[in-house]
Amino acid sequence: MKQVANRWLVVLFLVMLATPAIAKEGVSFVAPEDGAEVSNPIQVEMGVSGMQVEPAGTMEEGTGHHHLIVDGGSITEGEVIPTDDTHIHFGGGQTGYELTLPPGEHTLTLQFADGAHRSYGADWSSTITVNVVE
Repeated sequence: MKQVANRWLVVLFLVMLATPAIAKEGVSFVAPEDGAEVSNPIQVEMGVSGMQVEPAGTMEEGTGHHHLIVDGGSITEGEVIPTDDTHIHFGGGQTGYELTLPPGEHTLTLQFADGAHRSYGADWSSTITVNVVE
């Protein structure tokens, strides 16, 4: 009986190893990595788990699009993301972008928002720091 129980424990362990981890819902930087030393142009790749990327204007539950905030933090849930030089909108549903920044340390915040650019809040944002070198 003990051998049967041990075999089941081994099988259970192997199944757990083979089962992919459940991805946390939210946004992430595919590139660059947090703390990276980068040069211009900076290739920014954006990811999302738990929602679908759709162009601005799409007002369906579970959809939205990316915004990149340079040297700023996340936007409060429900607030419309401003349109200016530090808030870059990807209303076409883009997931990649070439960014140019002056040398030095910068924070990049990825913020997901609905089709009307209303922020999904801090749970749908991610911030990294990069050091831009010449």
